Amino acid sequence: MLDRFNGLPPAAAQEALLACCASPGWAARVADHRPYPTSADVVVTGVAEFDALTWQDLAGVLAAHPRIGERPAGDSTEAAWSRREQARVEGADEELAMANRAYEERFGHLFLVFASGKTATEILAAARGRLGNDEETERRVVRGELRKIVELRLELLVT
Repeated sequence: MLDRFNGLPPAAAQEALLACCASPGWAARVADHRPYPTSADVVVTGVAEFDALTWQDLAGVLAAHPRIGERPAGDSTEAAWSRREQARVEGADEELAMANRAYEERFGHLFLVFASGKTATEILAAARGRLGNDEETERRVVRGELRKIVELRLELLVT
């Protein structure tokens, strides 16, 4: 997979990276570092470039994510990864929808959590718990959760 990624034309590499993190600037910067000697180098570079994103950049990335409990349709790589990440989120649909609405009203953006391996009950508890955060704290939490998603997706892309 790494050889394939390294060999992609720049626009195709950026498109592949957008499934990991929906920031065009981030995708361009990560693609510009090719060729990568190892898969780990892609992940390290991608995470470092992610860490440099501003909150405004992250707001755009958040807008590209589906709400927890709302699995995206379609055959894009990002949709498939989102469905896989939310595979254990079954049941509690109404409660998750209510928690999503409360969170969005409180913070002005969708609730994001690294959902891989988590049940609906665990995610619901996280959403409810994070409603008590102040905005600065929640931004740090969101950045950390999104960072874990980006790291996982980069690994899936190149390994």
